[in-house]
Formats: sequence, structure tokens, C-alpha cells
Amino acid sequence: MDKFLSDNSIDCCLLINEDNRQYFSGLRTSFGCVILNKNANYYITDFRYEYAAKEALTDWELRFVKYSEFYDTIKSILHNLEAKTVGFEDKSLTYSEAQELKETLSGFELVACSDIIDTRRMVKTEDEIKLIKISQEITEKALSATLERIKPKMSERDVCAEIIYNMYLNGADGLSFEPIVAMGINTSKPHHSYSDYRLEKDDFITLDIGCKFKGYCSDMTRTVTLGEPDKKLIEIYNIVKKAQEYALSSIRAGMTGHEADSFAREYITANGYGKEFGHGLGHAVGLFIHENPRLGVGSKIVLKENMVVTVEPGIYVQGLGGVRIEDMIVVKNDGNINLTHFSKDMKI
Repeated sequence: MDKFLSDNSIDCCLLINEDNRQYFSGLRTSFGCVILNKNANYYITDFRYEYAAKEALTDWELRFVKYSEFYDTIKSILHNLEAKTVGFEDKSLTYSEAQELKETLSGFELVACSDIIDTRRMVKTEDEIKLIKISQEITEKALSATLERIKPKMSERDVCAEIIYNMYLNGADGLSFEPIVAMGINTSKPHHSYSDYRLEKDDFITLDIGCKFKGYCSDMTRTVTLGEPDKKLIEIYNIVKKAQEYALSSIRAGMTGHEADSFAREYITANGYGKEFGHGLGHAVGLFIHENPRLGVGSKIVLKENMVVTVEPGIYVQGLGGVRIEDMIVVKNDGNINLTHFSKDMKI
């Protein structure tokens, strides 16, 4: 931690965001604050987490306070540390949190650190990658169990419930995001949630799902069918699959997010569906489901070894339907490692 602080010329770093607190401490709580200093690290939370904090953070200074004491406790610790410059999360605090912080710490120089923290979190450690891999394994087990139960006349809502149930049954600690379950014409909506629409045998079904394991997210999308969809949709499916295969075989460290995106985008455009691929190719995954870097048009961030990103091309045709296929990879200098091993067979 000394290097993190000295590299950025600040005396202390103040973290209120839940994901950032877990990243630097290993402990996740719904309320609290982390103060990082060259000489000591502090974790502030309340009595609900006293046992967990004492067990997990044996080398930390711990403070257990009521919410009404929260900001004054931060101020007191910073005074005791004789801090002058304090890094804070300028991009993740709510307006009220930022105002309260600025008023309480009016005597300190506050330095915006969100970009610095985000950059630090982009490259995953081996331990982080292991947790993401376990999270992905849980997601694949849940999808496999869910597909076994899908049958005509099931609603999107029914399938969503099955997915969530199977996530927790297989060891998930939470959901990365609310599952996207789209059937039939609803597959033309990239972020359709779920409804009471009931499955017809020849419908396409798009399932975009992910869970959390020890705070770390997974993310996967498959488009499947029980029957024989419209021939145009089958054609689209094969285009999306080929575009993803091309991107997966090409992405490696050293290229920009724009360059990574272009592998799939150029193939889809060449096949006449460039306008129907309206989102980026992917995004990083970690403690939060949508982290930097983004793989998309104009993204200038250079991919580095051990970044974990999704590769999810899609085509969406209004009035007909759509297809998205998504894997999650670990970027390497000589290519990438695919953490997703679920079948891409179109038929269940």
C-alpha cells in the first residue's frame, strides 16, 4: 500500500465505495470506510460487522461507530495521522456523501482518486482470477440446470426464477445483475429483463446471467432454441458466433479496446448487420459487473495481461429477434484464456 500512496503523492486515501473497500481490505460490509496510510490502515464500520472485522483484519486499526459518528471519526483519524492531502472517490460518491465529506474535511486538501483506483483494479491478481473462475463455474452449472427444465409455455419470469434458484443452489453469494431472459421477439431488445411472455417451441431464447462468489462477478450469455427458428435468425446466429470466434482468437494484451472491438464489428458489418450491432464488444468484470476497460468503438485504453473482459457481439433486428453470445476471458500477452466453457450449440 505504501507504493500506491507514494506513487500518487497523497498522505491518505479515503474509500467509502463498497467494492473499493473490499478490494483493498478483503472485507465486504454494507456500511463503512477504509483509510489507507503509509503507517497504518483503518476500517470504520458498525457493530454488525465487529466479529467479522476482528477476524479478517488482524493487522488493521478498527473503529466501530454509529452513523451519526461516521464523518467525525474520519476527521479525527486524519488529524491523528497528521494528513494534509486526502485522496477520495470523486466518481462513485453520492452527491450528499461528497458534500458531507467536503464540509467535514474542510481543513484538508481533497485529491480526486477515482481514476487512479480504477486503473489499479483493472489488472486482476491471480487470487481475483480464481474467484471469478469459480463464479463462472457456478453460473454455468445454474444455466445447465435451468435449460433442462425449459419447455414450451414457460414464461420469461418462470425461467428467471429458475436461474436465480439454481445460482444460489450451486454456491452463489449473490447476483452480478438481474438476469436478462428474453424469448421470441423480445430477443431484439439487448437489455430486456423478463415478462410474462410464454415460450413458443421455435422461439429463440437469450439468457444473459451472472452471479457473485466472495464478491466477484461472472457474466455469460447464450442464445438457444427448442425448435427451428426463422431462417433469418439462424443466419444471424451463425454470423454472431463466427464474429465472436474471430475476436476470441485475436484479442491479446497490447491492443486498445477499439482494436479488440473491431475484430467482431468488421465481420458483422461485412455481413450486412453493422447497424444492428449497437453496443460495444465487451467490458471488464471484477467486483463490479461493468468495470474498465470497455471494448468498444473509440476505447483508447490498452489491454494488459490479466485484465478480465467479456466478448459479447450481438445482432438485434426489430420486429424479428436477436442473438447475443458472451464469454469471459483473461487477457494474456500471447492471446487470452477463455473462462467460459458452456456449449454454444443453438439447440437445447
